[in-house]
Amino acid sequence: MTHAPLAGLWWALLPLLLLGACQSGSNSSTEKSAAQKPAAPDASAFTVKHPAWAASATIYQVNVRQFSPEGTFRAVEPHLPRLQKMGVGILWLMPINPIGVSHRKGTLGSAYSVRDYRAVNPDLGTMADLQHLVKEAHRLGMHVILDWVANHTSWDNALTTQHPDWYTRDSVGGFRPPVADWQDVIDLDYSKPALRQYMTESMVYWVKNADIDGYRADVAGLVPTDFWNDTRQELEKIKPVFMLAEWDELFPPTFISRQEFDPNTRLLEKAFDATYALRLHGLLDSLGRNQKPTAELARYVAAERRFYPPGVNLMSFTSTHDINAWDGSEYERLGANAQAMAVLTTLWPGIPMLYNGQESAMKKRLRFFDKDTIPWSNYPLQDFYGTLLQLKKQHPALRNFDAEAAFQLLPAPAQCVAFVRQKGAAKVFVAINLGNKPENVALPTGPAQPWKDVISTVYLKAPTSDSVRVAAHGWAVRSID
Repeated sequence: MTHAPLAGLWWALLPLLLLGACQSGSNSSTEKSAAQKPAAPDASAFTVKHPAWAASATIYQVNVRQFSPEGTFRAVEPHLPRLQKMGVGILWLMPINPIGVSHRKGTLGSAYSVRDYRAVNPDLGTMADLQHLVKEAHRLGMHVILDWVANHTSWDNALTTQHPDWYTRDSVGGFRPPVADWQDVIDLDYSKPALRQYMTESMVYWVKNADIDGYRADVAGLVPTDFWNDTRQELEKIKPVFMLAEWDELFPPTFISRQEFDPNTRLLEKAFDATYALRLHGLLDSLGRNQKPTAELARYVAAERRFYPPGVNLMSFTSTHDINAWDGSEYERLGANAQAMAVLTTLWPGIPMLYNGQESAMKKRLRFFDKDTIPWSNYPLQDFYGTLLQLKKQHPALRNFDAEAAFQLLPAPAQCVAFVRQKGAAKVFVAINLGNKPENVALPTGPAQPWKDVISTVYLKAPTSDSVRVAAHGWAVRSID
């Protein structure tokens, strides 16, 4: 959720990018224990049954308000064939509920200030419009998840008068914002069984009535994990669902103290298909600005594997609504390395996510509390992203949740990153160059194999047949099917 920018520090010694205000404060009834070193991952504990359609999916985040001049569900629909052709599998709609008026920020307020959990924001359209959008996405083979804000509500949500006991209180007994700066929302108390039942029933409501396919859960780690575990079971009784958590157990968020942060929320064991890869995002931003050596990626991979068994995936990205609004576009943050990092995050192990407007090389920060339409500009990067997303969708070495697929970082020059992903004889080789001059990057060792060029910057002749020459700020992707 976004209310205003926050600053913070990296986990351990790594520089940290904002998690953004799509974060909220902790519930006093569910404060987190001090961080502890995690035990070795037990693969048998991870029992989420991922929907079959998510195995090759890329997520595309839709900011409905800013997506078109109209800012409606109906105005999104003409883009669906283009997105389907590009290779998008899951459409993530930012919150579609009515927005609070009391304590509102800006002219339109934050979509994460929910006034009614069981209604559609009339600015976006009607329930029938939402149903039509979902039906059309399904017809094209895509699926739709809704953004869900379980941690807090607007000040004028009807629950404040109907069930005032469902909220946490300040020292004088009044409602309180989760974080001091987020004055447009107030904190819910998940020690109340009736609140849990209401929230679960509200999430069931949208699956039943709009035929949505799951949720992106705002600041999921601030809501008790057993709530999410129980809610997923109820949703699965209706249909297979995909659940994405805005959280990273490898990343202490900036809005709670390190003593409150619990890295062992176990969100990926029973409740969620994926969490954000926030620690990875911060590291990649640092690499893209040449502030850290690329060797740090090996440390990150080791940390992730200590925490999770093979087949557990996080979501990778170069932009989101929070990052764009508060940290800047990928061009503002990464400069000439913006597209190279898009190649890396799309083909890195995990589930890639694209924020609307990136296929149009959007360089502006979209205002969050006011109308600010995406400048589409004839989609100059649609073919670029389409090539990456279709490779992700079709290649057997790039499947999500595949515990049998292999991943290996490869030796590369100091400002380059190279890796190979493999499933059986099928392979994808990726090399990116974050430096200012061309570099030679060795192909994986082994018998000579017929690598096919998938996407690369201007072709540069390599000095040998077992290497590629990667342009400055460029990339080379090759595959064996």
